[in-house]
Amino acid sequence: MEDGALPADGRRGCRGAVQLLGQSVERGDADPEVRAGLGLTRTAPNASTLGRLLARIDGDALDDAVGTWLARHAADPIEEDEALIGLAVDGKAVRGSRTDSKTAVHLLAAVLHASQTVIAQRQVAAKSNEIPAMAPLLARFNLRGVVVTADAMHTQRNTAKKIVAAGGHYLLVVKGNQKNLRRQLRRLSWRQMPVLDRTRTVGHGRREVRRLKVCTVEAGLLFPHAVQAIEIKRRRVSTKTGKVQTKTVYAVTSLTPDQADPARLAELIQGHWSVEALHHIRDVTYAEDASKIRTGNAPRAMATLRNLAIGLMRQAGWTNIAAASDHYRSRPDYATALLKITC
Repeated sequence: MEDGALPADGRRGCRGAVQLLGQSVERGDADPEVRAGLGLTRTAPNASTLGRLLARIDGDALDDAVGTWLARHAADPIEEDEALIGLAVDGKAVRGSRTDSKTAVHLLAAVLHASQTVIAQRQVAAKSNEIPAMAPLLARFNLRGVVVTADAMHTQRNTAKKIVAAGGHYLLVVKGNQKNLRRQLRRLSWRQMPVLDRTRTVGHGRREVRRLKVCTVEAGLLFPHAVQAIEIKRRRVSTKTGKVQTKTVYAVTSLTPDQADPARLAELIQGHWSVEALHHIRDVTYAEDASKIRTGNAPRAMATLRNLAIGLMRQAGWTNIAAASDHYRSRPDYATALLKITC
């Protein structure tokens, strides 16, 4: 199954989610055991109470609690032949939270590649503020066996040093903000190098072929702890128009050839780009950008709860989050089972 159509009531957004939760408990849809497991031993809170709670809740505390729980229960398993876990750092604006006098809530998150599970999140003032927020975000984890991936904004020397000092590895895209490094990468003899990995995908109205080349530079790369240089050529063809787009992307990594072969490097790169699918689910299935919830910390809290729901459903084996949401919406006892709530 793949993520598909919006569920029938999905466009109700955040307010609808709060109302459905409140109404479900008030009507008694939940079994007594479920209500007790949730701590609702007396009169259940109504939707307006839940709304005020979300607006006033401590966003950092909620993110820490949810992220820690998911990191413990939904972490990507380490297979015997795969001792590396991909962890993407990526930002997202909650566009519906913007008003004339207030900028949109912007969230920086750490996401496990394989399960698209957010295990840490922080709110930053704007996209440009993501850079100083990255190191504190990662400081909460033991990075041994972890490969941190990020877009070009986070290809920063201090960031790379801190990741390696914490025992982790990095795989970072290189663009114009590292001009000397990018110039060095572009001047390498890529034409004489063989393609070491080729990946073909079809979806989202396009066919895509990615060709990857890797090399070590004996003289060293102009970036701390960088061991290998990577060139990725992407060729996309629109299935509707036939339009062809080609793009060349460069990256550097602290991983040695013994630690990650070309196929594994390709997986890590694709794993980072696939985090866009998580944003798509939040926007389409949960209508995050269409939400008009703007009071206090409520936009951030609802984003955190969406992360929790998606992480739980991925952990349960669902690949179609829209279908999973429909499944659990009318089965609160099944939903609480995912949270491992027992009475």
